[in-house]
Amino acid sequence: MDIRKIKKLIEMLQESDLMEIEVKEGEESVRIMRGGQSLSGANQTLVSSGSNHTSLDSTPAPLEVPEESGSSIKSPIVGTFYRKPAPDKPPFVEIGDRVEAGDVVCIVEAMKMMNEIKSEFTGTVTAIKVEDGEPVEFDQQLIIVE
Repeated sequence: MDIRKIKKLIEMLQESDLMEIEVKEGEESVRIMRGGQSLSGANQTLVSSGSNHTSLDSTPAPLEVPEESGSSIKSPIVGTFYRKPAPDKPPFVEIGDRVEAGDVVCIVEAMKMMNEIKSEFTGTVTAIKVEDGEPVEFDQQLIIVE
């Protein structure tokens, strides 16, 4: 997406009472938010033009939370996290379950495509870091395996 279009979107957001703008062009998309709102763990990139350095988000950066011990299964894409293959089916894994490398542990839906996420590790599931149906970011921890 052209940087001039992004700058124009920022100007439009500043001139209106809107809190968020999201625009999609083909496979590209941009979301710009202002005012102290934030998505869970989402990093927000702000663009400023010329000598007018106006920050749209004035919230302090979140503190780093140490990762739990064990190996993290992380989301390879942005999407929606699902623990079950279908609403009427049981979850792929529960805390305490043993998984082998290559086992499907969850699904991340992106653009109406259901992407099976497989464990890269063999071990026991010690934590599930995301609730069913929550949005996830790229490289976000989903499941911890020890």
